[in-house]
Amino acid sequence: MHRVGSAGNANNSTRPRKEKRLTYVLNDSDDTKHCAGINCLAVLTSSVSDGFESDYLFTGSRDGTLKRWALAEDAATCSATFESHVDWVNDAVIVGNSTLVSCSSDTTLKAWDALSDGACTRTLNQHSDYVTCLAAAEKNVINIVASGGLGGEVFIWDLEASVTPVSKNHEAMDDDCSNGFHGSANTLPTTGLRTISSSNSISTHTTQCQGYIPIAAKGHKESVYALAMNEGGTLLVSGGTEKVVRVWDARSGSKTMKLKGHTDNIRALLLDSTGRFCLSGSSDSMIRLWDLGQQRCVHSYAVHTDSVWALASTPSFSHVYSGGRDLSLYLTDLQTRESLLLCTGENPILQLALHDDSIWVASTDSAVHRWPAEGRYPQKNFQRGSSFLAGNLSFSRARVSLEGSTPVPVYKEPTLTIPGAPGIVQHEVLNNRRHVLTKDTAGSVKLWEITRGVVIKDYGKVSFEEIKEELFEMVSIPAWFTVDARLGSLSIHMDTPQCFSAEMYSADLNIINKPEDDKVNLARETLKGLLAHWLVRRKQRVGSQANGEISHGKDNTTRSLTHSRFEVDGSTENDAMVYPPFEFSAVSPPSIITEGTHGGPWRKKITDLDGTEDEKDFPSWCLDCVLNNRLPPRENTKCSFFLHPCEGSTVQILTQGKLSAPRILRIHKVINYVIEKMVLDKPLDNVNTEGSFASSQVVGDGSFRSGLKPWQKLKPSIEILCNNQSAYIFLVQCFQVLSPEMSLATVRAYVWKKMDDLVLNYRVVQGR
Repeated sequence: MHRVGSAGNANNSTRPRKEKRLTYVLNDSDDTKHCAGINCLAVLTSSVSDGFESDYLFTGSRDGTLKRWALAEDAATCSATFESHVDWVNDAVIVGNSTLVSCSSDTTLKAWDALSDGACTRTLNQHSDYVTCLAAAEKNVINIVASGGLGGEVFIWDLEASVTPVSKNHEAMDDDCSNGFHGSANTLPTTGLRTISSSNSISTHTTQCQGYIPIAAKGHKESVYALAMNEGGTLLVSGGTEKVVRVWDARSGSKTMKLKGHTDNIRALLLDSTGRFCLSGSSDSMIRLWDLGQQRCVHSYAVHTDSVWALASTPSFSHVYSGGRDLSLYLTDLQTRESLLLCTGENPILQLALHDDSIWVASTDSAVHRWPAEGRYPQKNFQRGSSFLAGNLSFSRARVSLEGSTPVPVYKEPTLTIPGAPGIVQHEVLNNRRHVLTKDTAGSVKLWEITRGVVIKDYGKVSFEEIKEELFEMVSIPAWFTVDARLGSLSIHMDTPQCFSAEMYSADLNIINKPEDDKVNLARETLKGLLAHWLVRRKQRVGSQANGEISHGKDNTTRSLTHSRFEVDGSTENDAMVYPPFEFSAVSPPSIITEGTHGGPWRKKITDLDGTEDEKDFPSWCLDCVLNNRLPPRENTKCSFFLHPCEGSTVQILTQGKLSAPRILRIHKVINYVIEKMVLDKPLDNVNTEGSFASSQVVGDGSFRSGLKPWQKLKPSIEILCNNQSAYIFLVQCFQVLSPEMSLATVRAYVWKKMDDLVLNYRVVQGR
């Protein structure tokens, strides 16, 4: 038994260690687009002293990545992709001049060099559940970030202190750690947090020092969905499913006050620069303005007809832009209560970001739109359309909507759109266990070959069910992977030992220069294809180290491969070839998600693997397979069956009771076995002492030894039949003639259909 510490295991319970999973995510050919909803936006504005070439927009998506967009007046160009999170990116904020901090449903926070090509500088691990929201001071020179999540935890991080060693004894650490969790969670989850260099290589730096513990703002009993911080970083507000706004001293994490008024989940919060006024948006459809000095709600605004999920205010805090589940973006004057519908979209609004005189709008769609906002002079908008007075009660706007008095939007089209790629919303694994049929948000149906990571056919906008029926094959192959589309694209999950259960003959995979009866393990060959680039780079580094070409200085910052317990087995060099059915595209390479013995899960494109990764990064079973050609013990690779003559047949063969053969054995092999037993003077020894069917010794083409008598060279025509359990007619058994190309597994699954051992019958067909 091993103690397993994980972000989701707050009580550090003892349980058997489960083998790490390896997942690979199939990427669209256009890597400059998100393929799932955009959860967060952040704008980094340039200045003369910064030396930026342009302003930048950062987008965080449900596809698990962030992207940086260089903004021009009429264009936005993707200049970097930030890839390391292994689940949805839920929020992102700019800290200081050039640090981007993101949080994810993978329970981590990550800090990035915002102006790099995707360098993750540290990972922070303390939450026990999804991290949903972040807050940072706008003029933050002390690198303070607050995070909240579904575990009811709110943490306040000092980014500089989180990577500075703290001198504490063990007892002090235990005392401090008790501040981080509720209940018995009093042990700090140590994290081998990774620094990703500009080339995205994993280095040995720890990104959260053992001993550093963020300030815990304890008080929430339920999930936290919204945070906001004042300009100076001294005040923090939070809200969530408890329906109250909590106010904290951000320097100590102590509670200041609790504000009641909302009747549903609080989803968005804003603080003015002084920290006196707070705006909140809730699933009760209301926007409320709070005076923290008076500790009360001073105004409530019934603008929306459904949940309010996003807020953005003008710099003077005089007007608020709001969006949410009703697909609408409103502008409200906080003083006069005058409201205006700016625009409506096709998807619920998740996040807003003001930029000059425009506002960026993110939604559950993968695209981002820029709309006119007149952020500097918002009053100009009211001159362009008819406004209404926001009510005090949430049902007032709903009633107006039902009466047909829905406001007309001021703007019909956005001034700029950053397009996204359609996300996958439906998928089906086909029976051959190599193809997956998908349907995306645009309605297009595509067929993927998951062992190569490519679309092999795009059917266009057709019926998914009709294509699935058209592609049906009567073939039975074990389920060697699982799949989901949570990230908007296909994620293929491989778990040992189940993933090694599927085999096919090389002839069925059209692999040339390989004996057609050679068995090919699908998971092993897929792993070889995924790690082909890594293996080449690894060999190069091993060779360079052996020749002394790597300096000692570099050895201090990269892992020494000579101390890895996994080395390439020289006897398997010739077997390292990647066969065509398992070659992954270098144009749109998949991304690997996995973890090793150190740290948490990580994600990286297979072409970005640089050879330094080892058992600290990869699951040991994965390396054992690729480097040493060793597979774990597998179950259910054999199929037991009986072979009997058909009723009334005069032909008899000698067998030793129950036979056993690989599941993928073809019926034509069984036919050859019967022929051998019938014709040869002495049958070949194809049945061992345990009664197993030695398929490798079966004569495959019916040709026999020289010296046989002429009558012995006659090849009879044999049929193999099986009792079809679903084809009884008037309680009479119906025997189905089996195709020679069917496998034993297919016969068992589609014809025999019973848990009992398979029974096959043979007969001689006259006149053939």
